[in-house]
Amino acid sequence: MSEKELIINRIRQGTVLDHIESGHAFNVLAALDIKGTDGNQVSVAMNVPSKRLNKKDIVKVENRILVVDETNRLALISPNTTINIIQNYKITEKRNVKLPKSFVDVFKCTNPTCISNASEPIISELLVLKKDPPKLRCKYCSRILLPEEILLSR
Repeated sequence: MSEKELIINRIRQGTVLDHIESGHAFNVLAALDIKGTDGNQVSVAMNVPSKRLNKKDIVKVENRILVVDETNRLALISPNTTINIIQNYKITEKRNVKLPKSFVDVFKCTNPTCISNASEPIISELLVLKKDPPKLRCKYCSRILLPEEILLSR
């Protein structure tokens, strides 16, 4: 395979998540609730050579345009991710992820006794206290959470 060949096929329409930190592609899929069961092509390339990151992961999701609220979830997992919106095989929009003010029903509180983890109909909400490095607090039990423990608990 030559240096110019694509590792995975181009998509006609959808979203390409590029510059994902190496080894985090499956965390990205989980955060976006992408299971690959809807019949649309989902391509994952891991540990791809990158000039900027040395190695990176890439995720291509065909026929799904991810909105800003969805992709900003990724700031906790891979803050350097670039979002490319594709229409007719061309990039029509390019943006970076940004840490939102809170994560609602995306990540769970790591406190096992938190009401958001009980059988109550409470939706989890983690408030962003600090952006760099990220530090979050559960809205209900006030537990302080770091990205590593949130991602490990998934």
